[in-house]
Amino acid sequence: MEKSEFRVLIKHYFLCKKTITETKEKLDKYYGDSAPSISMVKKWSTEFRCGRTSTSDAERSGRPKEVITPEIVDKIHEMILDDRRMKVRELAHAVGISTERVHHILHEYLDMRKLSARWVPRLLTLDHKRNRVTTSKKYLAMFSRNPDEFLRRFVTVDETWIHHNTPETKEQSKQWVSRGERGPKKAKQSLSANKVMATVFWDARGVIHINYLKKGKTITG
Repeated sequence: MEKSEFRVLIKHYFLCKKTITETKEKLDKYYGDSAPSISMVKKWSTEFRCGRTSTSDAERSGRPKEVITPEIVDKIHEMILDDRRMKVRELAHAVGISTERVHHILHEYLDMRKLSARWVPRLLTLDHKRNRVTTSKKYLAMFSRNPDEFLRRFVTVDETWIHHNTPETKEQSKQWVSRGERGPKKAKQSLSANKVMATVFWDARGVIHINYLKKGKTITG
């Protein structure tokens, strides 16, 4: 289906008071992977909202229509797939067109955008992912056979700092008083500077063991 035909449909849904999301959902439902991108739906819905009535491409004065050819689009796509960090000006220089045309090709023809890398704790290899799936399935099968026994077999450990003196919280200091009677007062206290590292082991039944780190010792990974 041609882009101009999709524009007619977008205009139809716009006139039917459909939202951009509803329009995109209907196009996806009937045309699947060939449906226009959400950015295209947004662009043309905005155009029609601003008073545009034509679904044809606007004439561009001073620039030949044949600037964007299938060969140029394919070349840019090939270069992007080879190096996804290429800059727009590098693409423009390589194919001999303006950066504006390259932006147009990237967004309208290739439906691509440039995103920054997302920070994650660590990158997992394929083997890491497979091992996680295998282990998860194994534990899920064990849990399904006997949930109570499965949970009782696990021991969890964690470390925490325990201060020698921990002042009571505001909630803990609350007292019942009669109406009109003044509330209790207490001096402001801070956590003591002295503290000890406690390593706590526990299972489904409760705490099993607490180990206090001796003075001058450290815990290594």
